[in-house]
Amino acid sequence: MTNQTLFQPYDLGTITLANHIVMAPLTRNRAGAGLVPGELAATYYAQRATAGLLITEATQISAQAQGYQDTPGIYTQAQIEGWRKVTDEVHSRGGRIFVQLWHVGRISHVDLQPGGAAPVAPSAIRAETKTFVNNGFADVSEPRALELQEIPGIIDDFRKASANAIAAGFDGVEIHGANGYLLEQFLKDGANQRTDEYGGSVENRARLLLEVTAAVKEEIGADRTGVRISPVSPANAIACSDPQPQYDYLAEQLDALGIVYLHVVEGATGGPRDVSPFDYDSLRRRFKNTYIGNNGYDLELASAQLAQGKADLFAFGRPFISNPDLVERLKTGASLASLNPETLYGGGAAGYTDYPSLTETSK
Repeated sequence: MTNQTLFQPYDLGTITLANHIVMAPLTRNRAGAGLVPGELAATYYAQRATAGLLITEATQISAQAQGYQDTPGIYTQAQIEGWRKVTDEVHSRGGRIFVQLWHVGRISHVDLQPGGAAPVAPSAIRAETKTFVNNGFADVSEPRALELQEIPGIIDDFRKASANAIAAGFDGVEIHGANGYLLEQFLKDGANQRTDEYGGSVENRARLLLEVTAAVKEEIGADRTGVRISPVSPANAIACSDPQPQYDYLAEQLDALGIVYLHVVEGATGGPRDVSPFDYDSLRRRFKNTYIGNNGYDLELASAQLAQGKADLFAFGRPFISNPDLVERLKTGASLASLNPETLYGGGAAGYTDYPSLTETSK
């Protein structure tokens, strides 16, 4: 196979993607009043619509699910209408877009929670990490353990958010089960010390993510449902004593649900791919639908992995921030622009929608 194979169309469930390149979710903290994505967000995603698939920044399913300042939601009518402007712009340029649905769990701060309440988690174990709140970084707050009777409400919030996503014009949703947020907190024994049916065994710890996925699938269909996982990433101070059996089981169960893709962060999120031993081929064997590889991909690695059948689609993250036409740059071998780290989180158009394309640079 040649590099050009990456740039050929790919059928993802019932939709056809223009190529095998995915824009990974990237938190940018630019939602406006009411945590509504604005006109700048519509421009930002439309600029990058040549990706085969766009996956939005993580988007909270409820007020309780928020963990960072100025991140968008998808639980109010105003938020649905804001996202509709985004999807309309992307679709007008021939793009496809999924929204990533999250609940941050313990990675939050009382100043972001309704009524100043404690964040929720599988167990009352505080993460040794920070969040972005009050225009700066601060230690996350002490969480409380979710009561058993509260868990159906969390599942229903994901279900409602998926219905809202379709109402907003999204082609599908990605359930965020990675990077140390609530669903992964249940998966990993470093954060989950429950003794009920949601804790202890591999099967019990996977229960919530699988129940959420089943509910979303029932609401919007398997072809519109994807899941993101990060088996060994230490993001947000998460840890697991048995990642291989945990994720082998999870992959088998997600395959049985027939969802359209499994999006896998291979290694440490935004860091080394070899942070900890893990057999990703084992997941690939167990999950038969589309496998999206993520973390540290460039043209050479993505092409090699595609040629070997190790993944179907390849997620690129930060390169998309400063290269809105990343697909064209990869295809033509053009150099990539560097991003400005000072404008990653919060602010306005600077470092968000003002990175030029190749054609704009040459004018």
